[in-house]
Amino acid sequence: MFNKVILVGRLTADPELKQTPNGVSVTTFAIAVDRPFTPKDGGDRQVDFIDIVAWRNTAEFVSRYFAKGRAILIEGALQIRSFTDKNDQKRRVYEVVADNCRFVGDKNSSSGGGYAPSDADAPPARNAPAQMPAASYSSGSADDFSEIDDDGDLPF
Repeated sequence: MFNKVILVGRLTADPELKQTPNGVSVTTFAIAVDRPFTPKDGGDRQVDFIDIVAWRNTAEFVSRYFAKGRAILIEGALQIRSFTDKNDQKRRVYEVVADNCRFVGDKNSSSGGGYAPSDADAPPARNAPAQMPAASYSSGSADDFSEIDDDGDLPF
């Protein structure tokens, strides 16, 4: 069995950090996620509002570094809970339990922007070694490669 959810969206409100009676940190919040849209579909863009639950360090991270309108990438699992409300009606709650949350887009902008994770947005690591610049492969050409003789024998 496999239960993995990856979402990119924007927080609909500031997350609030709470504590369980046992002192475990938890936060619940919702994100707005655009549905795929093409102009030929007509009409307006559609948005889904998805409830997220984060526990322990993930909850503390989200409540410290994210606010309403900020883009976020969520990795987690879908959880469905059932309960009976005050009127004896059976209800179901669909939510994503976040295992990992990351920054996406431009940290100075709460609108638009790309959805590529940016390590520059992450909080600075303590005593982290200097980072090497990322390798760039876009400047190569086909002349940089040589043909390998094929004797028809697979190497495995």
